[in-house]
Amino acid sequence: MTHASHPAISKRLKRSHGHLRKIIEMIDAGRPCAEIAQQLYAVEKAVQQAKKTLIHDHIDHCLSNPADHEAPQALVAEFREISKYL
Repeated sequence: MTHASHPAISKRLKRSHGHLRKIIEMIDAGRPCAEIAQQLYAVEKAVQQAKKTLIHDHIDHCLSNPADHEAPQALVAEFREISKYL
């Protein structure tokens, strides 16, 4: 299922992918470790934010209305499954 947030998440991850490619180039070029660590931190935060947005969007749109589902009790299991990634 595609949510309204998915295009923005995809865009963020594509940007992170490019950024990560640049970090690999920094390592290969022998750039200082502090600079590399700083850039890795930025990519890590961007990926964390993408994950958080995806999970919160899923909770808001897929798990928030139990009456709309054929098996509302299954929503608890689904919430447990996705919440372990927070």
